[in-house]
Amino acid sequence: MKWRYPLSDIDLGKEEEREVLKVLCSRWLSTGPMTERFEKAFSEYLGGGYAIAVSNGTAALHLALASLDIKEGDEVILPSLTFIATANAVLYVGGKPVFADIVSTEDFNISPEEIGKKVTQRTKAILVMHYGGYPCDMKAILRIAKRYDLYVIEDAAHAPGAEYRGRRCGLIGDMGCFSFFSNKNLVTGEGGMVVTPNKVWAERVRRMRSHGMEALSWDKYRGHLSSYDIRGLGYNYRTTEIQSALGLVQLKKLDRNNRKRKKLVEVYLKGLQEVEGISIPFSKFKGNPSYHLFPILLAPSINRNKVMERLKDFGIQASVHYPPVHLFSLYRKRFGFKMGMLPKTEEVSRRELTLPLHPRMKVEDVRWIAKKVKETLRG
Repeated sequence: MKWRYPLSDIDLGKEEEREVLKVLCSRWLSTGPMTERFEKAFSEYLGGGYAIAVSNGTAALHLALASLDIKEGDEVILPSLTFIATANAVLYVGGKPVFADIVSTEDFNISPEEIGKKVTQRTKAILVMHYGGYPCDMKAILRIAKRYDLYVIEDAAHAPGAEYRGRRCGLIGDMGCFSFFSNKNLVTGEGGMVVTPNKVWAERVRRMRSHGMEALSWDKYRGHLSSYDIRGLGYNYRTTEIQSALGLVQLKKLDRNNRKRKKLVEVYLKGLQEVEGISIPFSKFKGNPSYHLFPILLAPSINRNKVMERLKDFGIQASVHYPPVHLFSLYRKRFGFKMGMLPKTEEVSRRELTLPLHPRMKVEDVRWIAKKVKETLRG
């Protein structure tokens, strides 16, 4: 069906068309000069570090874990209230996911207190996810990491442009991983980025994204080498020049579009606060999020599926972020996870509902959606 108000939409225009056409006319489509420009611009936007463009956000997570030598038997503490890729990346390197509960029904991010309870002698890293673009309590998490000598990896798929105490998300821990999927704040269709302040780790990621090769085809084309060596295992996680061209234009729009998202969230808050039957997480959040999602929490007595069906009748697409990873069949069977082990995560997952939020929306759209949500709940 065609939604009147889809969950997400993309701010694309003539500038993206021009830049993509330039790539096509250059006849160089694989990783090359446009990607180098995108990496440099993204690093400068974050305020430093090294940025390596990859094929998608899942590849970014895999490469981050692999470059830190997370391997079979190593434990990685992470949230269950996340997209499956966050946890699957731990399995890719043979690690064991150890799930920690969220802070509360007001804050859906991983709880530092719960992280501290999960640390064992086998723990090697903490993998956080900035839910909805709202930064985790990184000060407390970094303190735990320092105490136990653990790596900190940020899944910043929701958080391009978000800031925590004056620092951009993705460059607060040891590794940051971004996704540029079509529903993200910065869109290239597919694509991702690994960022790190550590030059040695950055070089590992750069080699591993292309089969472990010391250099790319673009280097050979420029005459920088005629052969190459393979010193370690790598993967085919390269991005394309078309994606990088889109990324460069989208990066220029990112702060402006995040400000649009903020304004729309403020309208949602005004229209939905004090409405019986719902609460709004992060409504008192202090800081600079990227406003990737607008989640609401339905009262336990409300049938979420019926609400979603009613909103569908109005042409409003709603979704759930997320089914808890630890209760997927794969994770139940492999690790013995069961219902009740993460009570806050499970409660939020049963009651959470995500409403449309994207920079192509207008204030009037949000007011209308809020009105229909209230009508639905009264009905």
